[in-house]
Amino acid sequence: MKIAFAKPELPKSGTLAVAVMDDRKLGPSAAALDRKTKGAVARAIAASRFRGRPDDLLALLAPAGLEFDRLVLFGTGKPEKLNDLGLQSLGGRLIAHLNKAGADSAAIAIDALPGLTMTPAAAAAEIAYGARLRSYRFDKYRTKEKPDAKPTLKKLSLLCEESGKARSDFEPLEQISEGVFFARDLVSEPGNVIHPESLAREARRLTELGVKVEIMGEAALKKLGMNALLGVGQGSARESQVAVMTWNGAGDMKRNRPIAFVGKGVTFDSGGISIKPAAGMEEMKWDMAGSGAVIGAMRALAARDAKANVIGIVGLVENMPSGTAQRPGDVVQSMSGQTIEIINTDAEGRLVLADILWYCQDRFKPVGMIDLATLTGAIMISLGKEHAGLFSNNDDLSAAVAAAGKSVGETVWRMPMGDVYDKQINSDIADMKNTGSRYGGSITAAQFLQRFVNDVPWVHLDIAGMAWSDKDAPTIPKGATAFGVRLLDRLVSDRYEKK
Repeated sequence: MKIAFAKPELPKSGTLAVAVMDDRKLGPSAAALDRKTKGAVARAIAASRFRGRPDDLLALLAPAGLEFDRLVLFGTGKPEKLNDLGLQSLGGRLIAHLNKAGADSAAIAIDALPGLTMTPAAAAAEIAYGARLRSYRFDKYRTKEKPDAKPTLKKLSLLCEESGKARSDFEPLEQISEGVFFARDLVSEPGNVIHPESLAREARRLTELGVKVEIMGEAALKKLGMNALLGVGQGSARESQVAVMTWNGAGDMKRNRPIAFVGKGVTFDSGGISIKPAAGMEEMKWDMAGSGAVIGAMRALAARDAKANVIGIVGLVENMPSGTAQRPGDVVQSMSGQTIEIINTDAEGRLVLADILWYCQDRFKPVGMIDLATLTGAIMISLGKEHAGLFSNNDDLSAAVAAAGKSVGETVWRMPMGDVYDKQINSDIADMKNTGSRYGGSITAAQFLQRFVNDVPWVHLDIAGMAWSDKDAPTIPKGATAFGVRLLDRLVSDRYEKK
């Protein structure tokens, strides 16, 4: 779908969408059409349940006297309450409706509504961004899809004053959406396509945008002492990998220390010897969603030329049962030198993160680390699929991450930590064990990770409930969400980027 920006004028064909405010108050474009059609728009509204609320849509055949084919009225609610997220949702809902209706081309009139706190150009960019995010499809493996199930919209035009400004406002948002789409693609791919080596190759593609990418295989990881990570992958025929991505957008790394993003990349999680039940195991292809978010965020930052120094590190393994697989009861020595007793081989993500968090803080001396991982089912018991769980050793960084998430609609909720939880992972024969009791499982997992960050400001995001959506949302079609890409991009923009 091509997105274009143009000055306001009635289209010669296709569909036109115009705004109606709360209590059926016509926006300027809708009012002009009503006058041109001698009240036909107002009569259509009066004969319907349309009220101009934010979720309201009313589709009509274009009244006589107009050259275009269809007219769509969309509700804005009270314009003074419309923010960027509301406008993005509006764009997403419109694009879903237009595709369902079979529209080939469409234009959206963006008015200067009374009370709207941004210019029509800025509003047009946000609506276009929402439409772009919702337009994503993963149909690579569909060979018999019926034509009427496919999206039809080929061109979407945003009509507003200062259309050139709208285009320039949209450009960085479009680059962020490319990072989102890249992450969604990676998470959507099956485990026979995305495995540690192939995901490392996907990360290497970022070199085309100026990201420095270093891939370490098992020989290098053994030399570094990443035995916790390697233990997870030792039952697989696939070689474990670590990808290190460096975006140097703010000059000297020693003078301008980087912020670091760390991602869990278990490309398929069978549970290992502690094997998962068969039902639903196919979903474990997205146990690498944390790494997908980090790779997608690095792509977005590089594509929009962010003026910040950022490190992205992802640990890529496949957790499989075999004669060489790690056993419950094994003890491994992590890169930090700390020893870990393996109680459950299905608590593997924390083992991967333990080594790469240690490596990250030791090598790069970052100002902070944020890790993202589909770490525990327990976080969904606590928070459902509405928020990611946030755990942290630093109030300031925690607040910044939460604020960034709220501003882009990727919400997080801070969870408790403390010594009473930490004691649950003490081992009788090693420095720690990889699980605690059945209670507070997401918290004891975070306590485990904290043992590998030293005093570096750190946030852990447990995104197990957020990586995959079972239903459509305004800007997220059913499937992989790429949760975290927009959050990390906004965090860099708000806190670390040189303006």
